[in-house]
Amino acid sequence: MNQNPITTHILDTSQGKPAANVQIKLFVLQGKEWVTLSSALTNQDGRINDWQDNSWYQDAAIEDLFGTYKILFELDPYWETQSAPAFYPSAEITFRLQDERHHHIPLLLNAFGYSTYRGS
Repeated sequence: MNQNPITTHILDTSQGKPAANVQIKLFVLQGKEWVTLSSALTNQDGRINDWQDNSWYQDAAIEDLFGTYKILFELDPYWETQSAPAFYPSAEITFRLQDERHHHIPLLLNAFGYSTYRGS
């Protein structure tokens, strides 16, 4: 598979703008252990379109990637740049890659809450 099967973005809903320069890590569950696959920083549009290490999905059939994944959003550094107090220092979203559709995992964020959904 040459296209990234998992993408994400962050929208800071308190400011109505993307959250840039947020460190994000991607993990896969293997057995009972979380294994780090890659990491990246969100761009100026708050998006990660490609991971720093994309070898985990290159040349793989989508069915071979089916499994349970986790995205860890490191939020404290972002809130420090916004001079805003934050209740959540990080956010973790665990999800399953279980079909051939693209998996887009957005994070809607404010200093005291967050939500997510399966995007397209």
